[in-house]
Amino acid sequence: MFKSNDPWRGSTILEQNLETQRSLGKAAEYAEKNMPVVVKRVYEKAAAADGRRVLVDRLWPRGLSKRQAAVDAWLRDLAPSDALRKWYHASPGAWAVFRRKYLKELAQSEATEALTELYRLARGRKRLTLLFASRNAERNNAVVLKDLLNGMRKPPTGTGPAGARTASVRQAKRMPKG
Repeated sequence: MFKSNDPWRGSTILEQNLETQRSLGKAAEYAEKNMPVVVKRVYEKAAAADGRRVLVDRLWPRGLSKRQAAVDAWLRDLAPSDALRKWYHASPGAWAVFRRKYLKELAQSEATEALTELYRLARGRKRLTLLFASRNAERNNAVVLKDLLNGMRKPPTGTGPAGARTASVRQAKRMPKG
C-alpha cells in the first residue's frame, strides 16, 4: 500500500488553514520582537517610540517641512518608479501585481544601494519606522518593504544582507591598488 509523507493527509481544510495561520502568526511575532519595523504616514506626528524614521517615497510630501517630518533618512531610490506609481494609482485593485512589479524594480541595480542602506539602518535598531505619504495605509510600497525586512517576503535576487556583503567585496576587488 502507498504511504504518503504528506503531513496534511487526513486533516480537513479548516485544520490546515488554522495550522497555517498559527505558523504565520508565530513568524510575525518573532519578527516583531527581534526587529520591529512599522509603517506610518509621514503626515502623522513624530513620536519618540518611532525610533529611526525613514521616508521611502520618491517625492517629498506636500506641505510638510523637514522639521515637521522629523525624517532621519530619505531613501527615494527605494520608491516605485513613476510609471509603476502612476499605474497603481489608476489600478488600486491590482495589489498583487503591484507587489510583484515593485519587487522586480527593487532587484534592479538602481535600487541596490538604497536597499543595502535600508538593511544597514534596520540592523541593530530597536525600532525602524518606514514613512510614506499615500492615503492607503494597508497597500503601499512601505508595506512591501516592511514585509521584506521582516522576512515575510524573499528579498530580490542579489539584495539583502548577504547581497550587500557580496557587493562590497566585489567593489573592493575592482578598486585599483595603490
